[in-house]
Order: sequence, then structure tokens, then C-alpha cells
Amino acid sequence: METHLTAKWDKCLDIIRDNVSKKVFDTWFADIKPLEYENGILTIQVKSNFVYEYLEEKFVDLLRTTLFRVMGEGTQLLYRILTDKENNLSVDLKPEATVAKAEADKEDLDSMLIGRYSFDNFVEGVSNRLSRSVAMSVAHQPGRAFNPFFIHGASGVGKTHLINAIGSKIKELHPELRVLYVSAHLFQVQYTDSILQKNFNDFMRFYQSIDVLIIDDIQEFAGVPKTQNAFFHIFNHLHLNGKQLIMTSDRSPVQLKGMEERLITRFKWGLSAEIEKPDVELRKNILRSKIERDGLKFPEEVISYIAENVNASVRDLEGIVVSLMAHSTINNADIDIALARRVVGDLSDYEKPVITIDDIISKVAGYYSVEVNSINTRSRKREVVLVRQVAMFLAKKYLDMSTSKIGHYIGGRDHATVVHACKTITNLAETDKQFRNELSEIENLLLCA
Repeated sequence: METHLTAKWDKCLDIIRDNVSKKVFDTWFADIKPLEYENGILTIQVKSNFVYEYLEEKFVDLLRTTLFRVMGEGTQLLYRILTDKENNLSVDLKPEATVAKAEADKEDLDSMLIGRYSFDNFVEGVSNRLSRSVAMSVAHQPGRAFNPFFIHGASGVGKTHLINAIGSKIKELHPELRVLYVSAHLFQVQYTDSILQKNFNDFMRFYQSIDVLIIDDIQEFAGVPKTQNAFFHIFNHLHLNGKQLIMTSDRSPVQLKGMEERLITRFKWGLSAEIEKPDVELRKNILRSKIERDGLKFPEEVISYIAENVNASVRDLEGIVVSLMAHSTINNADIDIALARRVVGDLSDYEKPVITIDDIISKVAGYYSVEVNSINTRSRKREVVLVRQVAMFLAKKYLDMSTSKIGHYIGGRDHATVVHACKTITNLAETDKQFRNELSEIENLLLCA
């Protein structure tokens, strides 16, 4: 059995090796040991909780696909971490997303919550104190305390962590309630599938049966009116029946362009709270918490250096910890201030500023001395048309948005107009040196903001 299992796992490693770089494979996969395979569950041994979390966060889809292919469809994964080598003590950890989600219509609803996010490991500070306090109230009194609860803030400040913590706490305190966490993107996919497969009524019935609905990145609904309409009716049904709604966005309700006014009005019915970027002291505490959870040890001067020099988001802080650990593992080097300076320096060399569609519109309009509001008119003045087209071109280049959404935001145009604008600007840049210089100057304004 052991030889058979080893052979199977070697096949898994061959597939993984073909899909990642040698450095990634050697760092994260080479030391994994297959321990047993029983009743469709494969148990593997990894070196630490840090490795387990990293594999789950970065490579869960690759692991799942590989296991299904080699071990059989539906194979589940169990991680075993040796906590005390001397006494051979270990702990088993179930993955958070390696197995397929339960079918939506099953009685035992899969909440799809991310289990590693809880109130216990959410580090509180000035920037998130109000949001955390309200979140705890919602968890204790869902449907009554603040409904809806709308959390907004820049990417990576902890919104997803907090809403999952709410969901987990509600399940703990109110196990009878049906709790569902879903990204706005997945909701859109499910809605579209329900139309194509002609089971829209089942889709609506399912969502109207939820007691606590948590939607992440609601700004993704902008510019998609049919999805908004479906969500509007779900929102009304749940709210009318005293069910809790929790949403996150990268901007406040009043800044949600492309969203129907009737939805924005409902988002403001409850409480809207912003999570700001963490200050230096909170960044230090977040680092200490992350390091302690992973069973690592960093010198205090390293923690201080990172906190003082990486101020973008919680995600960036955690990324630095991962990078330091990877460098230390690969090079068998101590984690010290010199290594921290190098890793933080590497990050800043390649880090791009966060660019929004509003930034693009503002910078382009400002460069050509055109009123921002004029791009939403039907004006065919040459300078207004140019601003629209350049803004569309840059949005397509720098943002992860569909041409339909770009057109909706910039002048209320359609997909074809955006495609035409991108071709026009590309041709103009190739044939007109002066315009090419203008475009370069605008891009520098965006990237250096």
C-alpha cells in the first residue's frame, strides 16, 4: 500500500512540477510526504502551519485538480503537521477549499466561509475599530443590529477577513441560521448560469432562503443591470423578512458609479463603515500576529522596519512575511534586518500604484483641460471625444474591467465604442509622435500619483 501511495503521489508531483517554477516546487512541494489514503481522503505531512496556509491560499486549485486526476474525482485532502518531533505529536488540519463545494440545494448548506478568518485573529486598531465593533454587534444580533451592514475601504485592508469573521461567529452563536458568503463575481456567474440553464426561479428561491447573506466586492455589480435587478429583489425579500445583509466594496455607496439608485438607497438603510489603511502601530501588531500564528520568530527590529516601510495594506504586510520566509528557506539564511531591507526593496521596485477608473478620467481630463462631466454628455467636440477615447484606452490597459463596463463608466458608451476607441488611440500613437509623447506624459501622471 505504501509503495502504491508513493507512486501515486509521485505522479501528482510530476503534474505540479509542470505547472510551477523549480524554485516554487522546491520550496513548497518537494518536502511534502504522503502518509495514507483511506476512504477517498489523502493525508499528507507538511512542515508547518505556515506551509499549510500558503498552499491553501496559493495552490488550492492546482492541488484539487491534480488529486482528482491522479487519485480520483472527489478526493479530499488532510494536512498533518508534526508539532513535536521528539514525542511524535501532530495535528491534522482540514483544507478550507480543496474539495468541491456542496450543492446549493442540499439541506446542509455550505456557507462557503473562509475558516481561517475569525475575530480572534483580526487585529484591532484605530483604522478598523468602528467596523469591528459593529461587526461583533451584527454577529450577536443578525437582522436586528445594523441591517444592511456595508463595509468599504481600499483593497487589502481586511474587509474580507471581517465579514468572514461575522459569518463564522453567527454560525457559532446561531447554528440554526443559513449563512452564505459569496463574491459578487460568483453571484454574477450563478445568475448567468441560471438564465442559460432556465432555472432562474430555483436561483431566486435559493438566495431568498438565506438568513445571513454576505456579498464581497459588491462594486462588481456596476454596469450589469440585470444582475443588479436580481439582487434588488433578493435584497428586498431578505430585508423585509428580517434577514441580515452584509456587503463590502472598495468605495462608499455614494461613490458607486454604474449602480442603480434604488440599490444605493438600500445600501444606505443600515450602517456604512470604512476600514482605513492601518497606521504604523497597527501594522506592527498585524505582523506580530501573523508571525506568531505561523510559528515563526522575527527580530523586533525587522518587524519595526517592515511596519515603517510597507504601508499599503494588510495583504502587503503578509506578503512580506511570506517573501522573507521563502528567501530564508531557499537560501538557508537568518531573517535579519539586511534580508528585510532587500525584500522590502524588491517589493517597492516592482510595486505599481493602485489605479482606479476615476483616476484615469480625472488625469486625462485635467491634462487636456476638459471638464470631467463633459465626457458624459453627447458632445462630439474633438477635445471631448479625445478625452473619452484616451480614458477608454488607458482603462483597458491598466484595469481588469470588461469593455462593456469601461464604456458604461466613461460616457455611457457600449462595448463597440470602447473597442473602436482603443484601436483609434493605438493607431494615433503609432503614427503621431506628438500624441505619443502626450500619452506617455499622461501615463507618467497616473503611475507617479
